[in-house]
Amino acid sequence: MRMRKKPNLIPRVERCEALLERDVEAHKGRWLEDFPGFSALHLELGCGKGRFTVGMAVKNPDVLFVAVERVLDAMVMAMERAREDELSNVRFLDFDAVGCESVFASGEVDRIYINFPDPWRKTKQFKRRLTAPSFLKIYERILKPGGEIWFKTDNRPLFDWSVEQFTAEGWAISEVTNDLGPDGAGGCMTDYEVKFREQGVPINRLVAKKRR
Repeated sequence: MRMRKKPNLIPRVERCEALLERDVEAHKGRWLEDFPGFSALHLELGCGKGRFTVGMAVKNPDVLFVAVERVLDAMVMAMERAREDELSNVRFLDFDAVGCESVFASGEVDRIYINFPDPWRKTKQFKRRLTAPSFLKIYERILKPGGEIWFKTDNRPLFDWSVEQFTAEGWAISEVTNDLGPDGAGGCMTDYEVKFREQGVPINRLVAKKRR
């Protein structure tokens, strides 16, 4: 379902300007240098309305979170949440995940979160999945040695397919579950996750670790 256009979108974005990075390539290789005081860099692909983003940022004040979202109508809600909580450890980027290597240098990212991505159900669309081999190769390059991907989805076919892709690409997989507990990993849920739990839909999760 396409999200409705938010009223007064541009003024709302402008009020959160301090959290938005418009020159997405400006900090490549320098994120922790340009934003000092943080011990790690975490990247969230598809932050949506930002419930998970803000929750994790509050729980981990020593981590710099970079939240990516290509739907501005959703991202403005995430930015408003971060602004309301007066967070200084979150930056928002409006761009597509396929361009990650233009934004992050080799070995710069400590962890990547992929929460409830589009399953792209048609066979011809599989390559657009955020856990497709082409994307996994990108993640492998921007993650530090031993860096992790935390992946969650309600879609069991996508999850099983993703496990196969991670395995084939040589990632070490752990914490695999098809029924994630109510508190979720890290104690934070996305808006989708809250809705799915209310409906009794089981949540699938894994951690994939870069081997080298």
